[in-house]
Amino acid sequence: MDSSQKLKPFSTNVFFLVVLFSTNFLTFLFSSSLYSSCSITPSTTHVAAVDDPVSDNVINSQTTTDLPTEFISFTSPQLLPFGFTTNFDSDSIIPPVGHPCTFFANDLSRYMSYRVNGSCPDDELFAQKLLLKGCEPLPRRRCRPTTPNEYQEPYPLPASLWSTPPDSSVVWTAYTCKNYSCLINRKRNQKGFDDCKDCFDLEGTERYRWIGSKSGHNELDFTIDEVLEMKKRGTVRIGLDIGGGAGTFAVRMLERNITIVTTSMNLNGPFNSFIASRGVVPLYISISQRLPFFDNTLDIVHSMHVLSNWIPNTLLHFLLFDIYRVLRPGGLFWLDHFFCTDEQMEEVYKPLIESVGFKKLKWVVGKKLDRGPKLREMYLSALLEKPLRNHG
Repeated sequence: MDSSQKLKPFSTNVFFLVVLFSTNFLTFLFSSSLYSSCSITPSTTHVAAVDDPVSDNVINSQTTTDLPTEFISFTSPQLLPFGFTTNFDSDSIIPPVGHPCTFFANDLSRYMSYRVNGSCPDDELFAQKLLLKGCEPLPRRRCRPTTPNEYQEPYPLPASLWSTPPDSSVVWTAYTCKNYSCLINRKRNQKGFDDCKDCFDLEGTERYRWIGSKSGHNELDFTIDEVLEMKKRGTVRIGLDIGGGAGTFAVRMLERNITIVTTSMNLNGPFNSFIASRGVVPLYISISQRLPFFDNTLDIVHSMHVLSNWIPNTLLHFLLFDIYRVLRPGGLFWLDHFFCTDEQMEEVYKPLIESVGFKKLKWVVGKKLDRGPKLREMYLSALLEKPLRNHG
């Protein structure tokens, strides 16, 4: 055989080896750069969207040097004094904060700027906006919050349940109104929208919620007593009210020896302070936060107006499953005046709610006419029960 023919397969093999090595090397380089951009270590750059309203606050170089010293002090792993524990399966604790906190470097720096062991800045409104952007939970701080001037003790129970607290129980800096008289009268005196505008008037509509209306019974308006009659007496004991305004649902339930925790934000009003002054428990979390209760523990979860079509569908779906999670088997979910358009009700929300797996005890749909019939808005009031056993 000719020597050149003997060398040809050898040279061909060498060629393929070189090609194979080159492609593998290039793949390694590409995958390394891709991995570094997807790893838990923040990337070095952030490309803000065009006309992004928060682009000024987005971190351009997300390294630890861009984050406030106090934030790093709080969020860094903390070694346990007695070493490894099987409870944590670790020898350290990493304190939690909302991951989006790091997206807003300027805001985070402002929030975490204070004198350690001193007074916190009076920044309630700013802090709440940072939380609602997604920085939830907010980082802990090592400073003392602003307190009201000339603070007075709350009224004793049961008088506190239906009494307007003294103005001196609130730090008013964050709100348009600077006293409770202004809040009580704002539905009559103030133009424009405010969340739960009449909630602070305990002698108005609030006095009749869930016990029957002065103008007669509406099928959408379930009463507390008719809901409680759906379960064996005494088996509804503890629960949650999501977006509970001024805490009146919790007060009504307390009058029936049922303990309700009320979630609320302070949207241009001191809702959490007001709830606490009445003698029931406020919980300052948004609808995005995982409910801080263990699985299968609550007897009832209620929400009025808050869970509606302003919430993105996927977020709402997760939230409904979280409600299902915390309810005990046989527990009740009272969806009170959910609103959307009539097309959305049939095409989106009815199948979305049904997909969670609740049993329907009551399901009432009616027209929402407060903004006029042309919008074709609908209300849904539903009483749903978690099955004793999961299906699927």
